[in-house]
Amino acid sequence: MAPDYQSLKSKTTDALRQVIRHGDYSRHTAGLGDGMLQANVVIMPAIQALDFMRFCQRNPKPCPLIAVSDTGNPIMSTAGKDIDIRTDVPAYYIYRGGLLSEEVTDVSDLWTDDMVAFALGCSFTFEHALLAAGIDVWHITNNTTVPMYKTAIPTVPAGPFSGSLVVSMRMIPKDRVEEAKAITRKFPLAHGAPVHVGDPAEIGISDLSKPDWGDPAPELDNHVPVFWACGVTPQASIQNAKLPICITHKPGHMLVTDIPNDAEVPIINLPNSK
Repeated sequence: MAPDYQSLKSKTTDALRQVIRHGDYSRHTAGLGDGMLQANVVIMPAIQALDFMRFCQRNPKPCPLIAVSDTGNPIMSTAGKDIDIRTDVPAYYIYRGGLLSEEVTDVSDLWTDDMVAFALGCSFTFEHALLAAGIDVWHITNNTTVPMYKTAIPTVPAGPFSGSLVVSMRMIPKDRVEEAKAITRKFPLAHGAPVHVGDPAEIGISDLSKPDWGDPAPELDNHVPVFWACGVTPQASIQNAKLPICITHKPGHMLVTDIPNDAEVPIINLPNSK
């Protein structure tokens, strides 16, 4: 029997990745891997990789780089023990010509010797700190995927990569917004402090009940919507770049790394890593 979400909360990151690798869990990873960085994933042919790295460097808030694979090597040893980027994400999106063509749970048959994988920090990382402070995170409490929205805020283009900032949203009690800002500011590798608080229309979001990715969250009394830069931003840029093929995580379905969430430098050295 496949493990349920609650049972996975107590697993180590390595054990969690093994469950995912064997195809036994393909849902969201919010609330899992306590204390460790979670990561967005982007995989593309090496010929486009430098331009994409430039895009990340120019847009560090939504695209905080925490790991880059060697060309053709799917083992991302700087991010964790035996991480295989082809299998260790619960669900992947496949883009062809900028269009989403399919969703899969294993990309081994699509990996080629000229591919490069990128891991970008994710805001799921700081949610444990919010919970520890007694700030409820609705989508974790209710086992749903955080809502994500395209905004009218432009990113800085690089090569073929361009587009608008994507944000994730959490409803925060009005009297704890400053505290939430202070908590999340301590996690620069996971998008850090929010980019906007309050009226979503000010950043080009017309309807909170209709997220572009994830599940809608209710607007709660005495709460205010708070928006953080989101690592789904590259997926919007990939659509504009129209690459022949590009692989990403499915939004909300992240790579759970072995990098501590408070790491100053997002690299681990494993003597026995391949």
